[in-house]
Amino acid sequence: MKKEEMPVWSARLEIGLQSIDEQHRKLFELAATFGGSGDQVRVMKTLVALCDYTREHFREEEYMLAAHGYPDLEAHKLEHAKFRGMLVELLERAKCQSLDQTADDVRELVGGWMYEHIMQRDLDYLPFINGKKSGSGKMLCQ
Repeated sequence: MKKEEMPVWSARLEIGLQSIDEQHRKLFELAATFGGSGDQVRVMKTLVALCDYTREHFREEEYMLAAHGYPDLEAHKLEHAKFRGMLVELLERAKCQSLDQTADDVRELVGGWMYEHIMQRDLDYLPFINGKKSGSGKMLCQ
């Protein structure tokens, strides 16, 4: 990804759990709205929406992992907490930095941290979740 490009959702990021994939897609769509254009109020509102949606996604993902008795849940939660902290720091910085810098920071967080988290940590739990099917063969988390 070039520095000036916002992260874009692609099928490569799908982990095969429909609800989680839809939430990941939404996070990338929110990030894509940061192009360094617009006014400070719009950017701050969008950043707050990104923070709120991230919190909702992490809560749902952690609930799913807990419901399945995922053994590495605490480590996964710590990663989520770290990302939430980075978003809070970004929200504070965004109040006094340029729109272009805020867009760069969002690009770094979503195109870097979130992308890597999905491709590594979320894929780590997939075999465990896929092994926990109901008697009908349907996924318990979908």
